[in-house]
Amino acid sequence: MKKIAPTREEIALLEPFIGLTLERIHVPGSSPEFASAAAEIKAAGIVGFDTESKPTFVTGDVSEGPHVVQFALHDKAYLFQVHQADGHPFLIELLQSEQLIKVGFGLRSDRRHIFAKLGVHFNAVVDLNTVFSMDGYHKEMGVRAAVGLVFRQRFAKARHVTTSNWSQPRLTPQQMLYAANDAYAALKVLEVLNLRREDLPIMGLTPRSNEIGTANEIGTEVGTKSANP
Repeated sequence: MKKIAPTREEIALLEPFIGLTLERIHVPGSSPEFASAAAEIKAAGIVGFDTESKPTFVTGDVSEGPHVVQFALHDKAYLFQVHQADGHPFLIELLQSEQLIKVGFGLRSDRRHIFAKLGVHFNAVVDLNTVFSMDGYHKEMGVRAAVGLVFRQRFAKARHVTTSNWSQPRLTPQQMLYAANDAYAALKVLEVLNLRREDLPIMGLTPRSNEIGTANEIGTEVGTKSANP
């Protein structure tokens, strides 16, 4: 029997999801800052992930994104602006890493865009839409519906922020909150699902890496933290 996610109308009645605040959102701007951020992200082992791109409004135009790449940990998030050349070596290492699991919604398209933009393969990716599909939900879940389902909370998405200019040199506070919490909510949803690493539908792993990962400690349960920060 197919399962049904909460509707938009049902979600609108829920209490708001409490995400990261601005002081927990970091935008590296120099090589030392990128190095420090990358070290923390790698040490986490599994992170919430998303990207943002400047929207196109003319038929036939191709997006030049992603312009922002987000990594969320249990208590903070890092936003990498792709125009910052100093960050490219660190960003590419994180994207290619098969040891760092990146989890989010709709990440299949992100893999294509990342390869087109940076020329690298996006590895160790868990698309939560696939996880919910495997559990019997008949259409793509998305972060708003998933938060409504597992937390009984409302995840707010403002269209004027979604369609804003993500390529600008300095992100606005509203953009920072939106970008960070898209990735953060994905990580929190995965924690509640409490799946083992070997049960995750991970894209972009070589067979040998998959065997090693299953045998290692990261093969234990994912998601032992509390549901809210």
